[in-house]
Amino acid sequence: MALQKAASGGAVSSDFLKQLKGYGLTTAEILYRRPDHRWLLQSYVWQDYDLFPNFPALKDFLAFWQAKLEGPLFSVTVAHSKLIKPAEMRAIDGVFRLH
Repeated sequence: MALQKAASGGAVSSDFLKQLKGYGLTTAEILYRRPDHRWLLQSYVWQDYDLFPNFPALKDFLAFWQAKLEGPLFSVTVAHSKLIKPAEMRAIDGVFRLH
């Protein structure tokens, strides 16, 4: 794939490639009950690149949480933003270097 190598010879980050495929930065604030004190809520912030509106990565993480962790989920608040928007990316025919 042409986008896999940068002009300097280095690899393009997998996060950048995800953004080009439509992934956006997703942040979830997860409130959960403490296993030792069920009346006490604690907050956990999760952040990753994910696809709107189905959020498969977040759903996988929450499924893991419910299966493996003791603190029951209370609520999940989600924010999502595409960092690269279609109007901001344009194909170019060459590489220009400034010295």
